[in-house]
Amino acid sequence: MKAAAFFLHHRIVVLVVFCVAAVICLLLQPLVAVNYDITDYLPPDAPSTVALEVLEREFSAATPNARVMVPGVTIPEALEVKQKLAAAPGVESILWLDDVLNVYEPLELADEELVSEWYRDETALFSLTVDAASAVAFTEAAREIVGLDGALAGTVVDQASAQFAAEKEVRQVMIYFLPLILLILFIATRSWLEPLFFLATMGIAILLNMGTNIVFGSISFITATVTPVLQLAVSMDYAIFLLTRYNQYRQEGHDAFQAMQLAMSKAAPAVMGSALTTLFGFLALTLMNFRVGADMGIVLAKGIVFSLLTVMLFLPALTLAFCRLHDKTAHRPFLPGFAGWGSFITRRGVPFLLVVIFLIGPAFLAQKNNNFTYGTAGLDQSGRAAADARRIEETFGKANYLVLLLPREKWGHEQELVEQIAALAAVADVTSYVNTVGAEIPPEYLEGPVREQFFSENYSRIVIHSATDDESKTAFQVVESIKKLAKSFYDEYYLAGTSASIYDIQETVTADSIVVNGVAILAIGIVLLFVFRSLSLPLILLLTIEGAIWINLALPYFLGTTLNYVGYLIISSVQLGATVDYGILFTQHYLDNRKLLADKKQAAAKTVAETAGAILTPALILCLGGLTLYAVSTNSIVTELGLVLGRGAALSAAMVLVFLPNLLLVTDRLVRKTTLVSNFKRME
Repeated sequence: MKAAAFFLHHRIVVLVVFCVAAVICLLLQPLVAVNYDITDYLPPDAPSTVALEVLEREFSAATPNARVMVPGVTIPEALEVKQKLAAAPGVESILWLDDVLNVYEPLELADEELVSEWYRDETALFSLTVDAASAVAFTEAAREIVGLDGALAGTVVDQASAQFAAEKEVRQVMIYFLPLILLILFIATRSWLEPLFFLATMGIAILLNMGTNIVFGSISFITATVTPVLQLAVSMDYAIFLLTRYNQYRQEGHDAFQAMQLAMSKAAPAVMGSALTTLFGFLALTLMNFRVGADMGIVLAKGIVFSLLTVMLFLPALTLAFCRLHDKTAHRPFLPGFAGWGSFITRRGVPFLLVVIFLIGPAFLAQKNNNFTYGTAGLDQSGRAAADARRIEETFGKANYLVLLLPREKWGHEQELVEQIAALAAVADVTSYVNTVGAEIPPEYLEGPVREQFFSENYSRIVIHSATDDESKTAFQVVESIKKLAKSFYDEYYLAGTSASIYDIQETVTADSIVVNGVAILAIGIVLLFVFRSLSLPLILLLTIEGAIWINLALPYFLGTTLNYVGYLIISSVQLGATVDYGILFTQHYLDNRKLLADKKQAAAKTVAETAGAILTPALILCLGGLTLYAVSTNSIVTELGLVLGRGAALSAAMVLVFLPNLLLVTDRLVRKTTLVSNFKRME
């Protein structure tokens, strides 16, 4: 009470401090770099990460990551285009037909299959290695060089497209999302001014969070896109809890200062409990070996701290500063009463329980057996990048490049290994010294630029072109086969490339599942144990929310669709941390009502009537936030996160308002016996 009074007496200072800090963070936000390469977040000791480090140390060019197709050109014209592309920003190396044979001799005399890989029907295809940091600059320059008839594809082009999209999508999401939130809040609150208070409070919290990301240097594109929406949707209920208490005390006759002082004191335990469960749910992501989880978890956890501070300090100061206007803009409640729904739910308790229990078992098994993807494949299929990729594939087929590094000058082993790799069904071409120049020709006889494509001081460089997608069962089989063959000839080898990195992502994040989910459940369970001082209630609440998570994540299995594993892990923690608040609010009201009412069904029905509006409002906001991400984003991971998050919020709210009341009725005696000072009223 004293702390609340202190901050309220100094409310003008509080408002100024938060506003100045928000402006500073707004200026800092553009300086936070965004990383669009998800493979950068692999553990440092992952095989593909080590391979990339060796490749970058030993060779000037890394793995080919771009294909450029130019139709309607002769051989001399193609050579001119090659020179222009070589001078484009970020280009480290470029390969074409002239690097594998003498294009000044009649092509009719050359290997027809080899020629057709690079040049067919007067259409040239160039393979480039581009520095990922120059993705946007390269893409813009290359499109200007090749014109509208040319086509670009590859991971570096996808990365540039993702960057173009993400920069405008965050703004688009907010443009669509904010009016929806305002509409919900206008319906759910009792003053026309309160929604503006909420948005101002959350807006400052988001600015503080995003601006302070400057301390990390860079954040992932997933974090940059998802965090503002998640922070807004997840922490809005803190503000609703506080102002609901404030309005109650105002209606009881307290003046504005006293009402806010009481509200801050009384709402603090509920808000802190909700914030802590959400915080630990997000912090569990930091335990992922795949570091995109840590990147997102830390930023979201930091966002919860800022949201908590703004709700408990800035919002009370703002409300008191405009208390007269707040009172004048009061309106009647628009939300319907839920007394009938509460009575219906408790009367039909057994069927509801049986239906949910019947669903939970199969859902638990199904969500473990989804068809998962692990990379970032699947950008918008309507954009130019997707159209260009289709044109190149229709003309020259698919291309997935891997680079194999081997100890140099073991020519016999290298010759045999290259032949065996070339014989793999999905491999279209292998470019190495032994099959392009010939092991019989000493490297010293070659010009420096040509020699440097194949050799460093310690390693031979072999480029493998497979006709597969970057991520597919066949692509992973190629990776496994190459590793197996290399191991049979060499004690030391390194394999780099997009498929190799995604293969390692699969191995890494699969191992993360048990740790991340286990720690999130344990941490939130401990918080609930202290909040309710009960042995049974944490288990009851966790079963309710975990049941919603299992049903949510089982739907892709039953619908026959894929689910990104990174999204699967993130949602498991985010949905648990974000929606367990609904269960906390409901259970607190149920315990209070059981102290006043001996009839447990009457207590449960009354609790549904009291809490349905407070639960449905933040759940609907979180649901719409997720669905807005799904509708607006063109990145597969972000769209999946949005869809599953939106669906998960709705399922969690449904479980809390349908399953939890009846579960509490069934376990009423157990709760009474396992809860410290329960004080349940008994029948006389």
